[in-house]
Amino acid sequence: MALLKILHYPDPLLHTVAKPVAEVNDEIRQLAADMAETMYAAPGIGLAATQINRHIRMLVVDISDDKNRLLTLINPQILLKEGEAVREEGCLSVPGVYDKVTRAEHIRVRATNLAGESFELDAQGLLAVCIQHEIDHLDGKVFVEYLSRLKQARIKHKLTKQAREAM
Repeated sequence: MALLKILHYPDPLLHTVAKPVAEVNDEIRQLAADMAETMYAAPGIGLAATQINRHIRMLVVDISDDKNRLLTLINPQILLKEGEAVREEGCLSVPGVYDKVTRAEHIRVRATNLAGESFELDAQGLLAVCIQHEIDHLDGKVFVEYLSRLKQARIKHKLTKQAREAM
């Protein structure tokens, strides 16, 4: 397995819309394993392929405390959204930035697993928020885009400055 480089906002590649995965094969399974290792090492609770500059519709999520409930969703599609929840979110692509975002409290999602089988999953609370957040990445959207233009400008300025100083 390998740790992958995570793109940081405001990298324009984060706005790329991911293409569906045509076939679940060994390359996809290896990429999912590398994504999981990268997510755990970051540390984070979700990672979309877009964030590692692979523009395919795949994400990994694990909200468990002991990091033993990894979910891999290939070609995820939200079938149902219910309720509303406001939660503080962060993102591996927007390091050090946290803010409140409103999302559906409960979702039903259809996806394909690493065996190539279609399944449906009902999620609520943090898992629902995390899946919605990662699907946004696959659609080319970063969570800061839910914030005011002023907050977005401040975040962009801060992260651009940090990137320059790191060089």
